[in-house]
Amino acid sequence: MIETTQTIPPLTQLTEDEQMLKEAAADFAESAIKHKVHEMDEAGKLDPQLIREFFEMGLMGIEIPEKYQGGGGSFMMSIVAIEQISRVDASVGVFMDVQNTLVNNAFLRWGSDEVKEKFLPLLATEKVGAYCLSEAGSGSDAFALKCAAKKDGDHYVLNGTKLWITNANEADIFLVFANINPDAGYKGITAFIVERGMEGFSVSKKENKLGIRASSTCELLLEDVKVPEENVLGEVGKGYKVAIETLNEGRIGIGAQMIGIAQGALDAAVAYTKERKQFGKAVADFQGVQFQLAKMATELEMARLLVYNAARLKEAGQPFLKEAAMAKYYSSEVAENISSKAIDLFGGYGYVKEYPVEKFYRDSKIGKIYEGTSNMQLQTIAKILLKEG
Repeated sequence: MIETTQTIPPLTQLTEDEQMLKEAAADFAESAIKHKVHEMDEAGKLDPQLIREFFEMGLMGIEIPEKYQGGGGSFMMSIVAIEQISRVDASVGVFMDVQNTLVNNAFLRWGSDEVKEKFLPLLATEKVGAYCLSEAGSGSDAFALKCAAKKDGDHYVLNGTKLWITNANEADIFLVFANINPDAGYKGITAFIVERGMEGFSVSKKENKLGIRASSTCELLLEDVKVPEENVLGEVGKGYKVAIETLNEGRIGIGAQMIGIAQGALDAAVAYTKERKQFGKAVADFQGVQFQLAKMATELEMARLLVYNAARLKEAGQPFLKEAAMAKYYSSEVAENISSKAIDLFGGYGYVKEYPVEKFYRDSKIGKIYEGTSNMQLQTIAKILLKEG
């Protein structure tokens, strides 16, 4: 028998900094967000005071270096914070997720020194960002976009429409993808930084959604918007690289949102079944209920392992595309399944808005749709498997 003294830490073990942020985010969610969840869901709007508190807590610039007034943290720190916020309200979870895993990461990776110096301090301390890729005919086929950009002297002129833009109502900084050369296909796509207040730019229709209702999802109109050439993010004609590589990271953030939803639903179900009495004893005392809770907890732990594994690979600079797709696909399945079972365990009370599980269920559905549908994740996984084989 081989003896070893090596200790292998569990994948879910966090560093001291990660654990501290996890606890801070969890406390913030309970104290500052929880009592506002129902009101924000009904109103379909985030509380402005809450947005300010997110910046004060440092939750909007977790990975932005300290020299740009950010937290100087890691990608994994963003993931655990998104998970804890989403455990209470997924609308607020995606609000900070888009800022950290999409917008900030794009600026950090592709921004010039001048762009970073101008925009990162704003994103860390006061300005909300939005990531603007989707269009009416450009969803899963992300690079079929029609938004056009033409060079005119020292600036570009943008024309087009963007749909399904998260954070659009709250944002001041918009990362907009447009094509400077449609004949070149995806190789003409370029990422532009559009700022609220630029002439010809406007936020239009806000969608009335099934779930994550407090998160704004809006249409953007661009009519002869003049964007200075220094507001190009990355290289001209290389916006497709910015989009693909940023979305790969963003999928892990959505995975974190989904396991947060699942954890919130499971917590509610456990607490309710221990309190609810039927046939003279707590519902949780029935073996059939215990088995359901055990299955829910096991599914959640599997999803969490996939999400954390993808995040660790990303942080280590290792390939993570397949793992990110697996994490997003499976965590969205688990979030919907666990929140649905939670409603079953609540019985009639689970179907009314007085109790939290109906909202977890509504919020879970978006996980299979945005930042790459479940079918697109399965396609990605299969392509990599076939290539590796």
